[in-house]
Amino acid sequence: MAVMGRPRTFDRDKAVEDAMYMFWKNGYESTSLSQLKAGIGDGISAPSFYAAFGSKEALFQECMQRYLSTYAQVTECLWDAALAPRDAIETALRQSARMQCERGHPKGCMVALGTMSAPSEENVDLVGPLTRSRARTRAGFTACVQRGIDSGELRRDTDARALATVFDGFLLGVSTLARDGVRHAIIDAAITQLLSAWEASRAEPTVSGKL
Repeated sequence: MAVMGRPRTFDRDKAVEDAMYMFWKNGYESTSLSQLKAGIGDGISAPSFYAAFGSKEALFQECMQRYLSTYAQVTECLWDAALAPRDAIETALRQSARMQCERGHPKGCMVALGTMSAPSEENVDLVGPLTRSRARTRAGFTACVQRGIDSGELRRDTDARALATVFDGFLLGVSTLARDGVRHAIIDAAITQLLSAWEASRAEPTVSGKL
């Protein structure tokens, strides 16, 4: 009769969430195996850790995917064609700022902090999903600005990439502001100021019926 292995004494789903928070807060390199084993669930032995996750790298990949499918979705509205382009940008900025400042998880954005999470050069591809996510958000801002140009809301000579970078650069900086303890109300007010960049690029209204 086969001997049954000892059942796991930890919740794997919660363990992945705990590990995600650790990577989010400390980065990949600064989160050690010993910290992971001690910090996930109620602690886990080395054999159980490797049986459950395979390696630190594999666990990090799983944590990245969890983050990208949950918290990182706050900027997906940039691709919602049902939203007016300015509204999509404002929604993305305000949703992301709120998420980055809220309680219950580390401050900032794991995607934006991917450079801190980056492993050594030989494993740099490990953070590829975070790099691609940043590129997608950047492209989303650009697409919104281009929609504004194409619809005539923005001037034809507006540099779509430059204006998109204004919004993207601010959003990347929110992570540092949140980690430094800047209150959400201040960041939210700053977004209102930032959106004046869109207003400054608005096309002059056409005057109909002018002789």
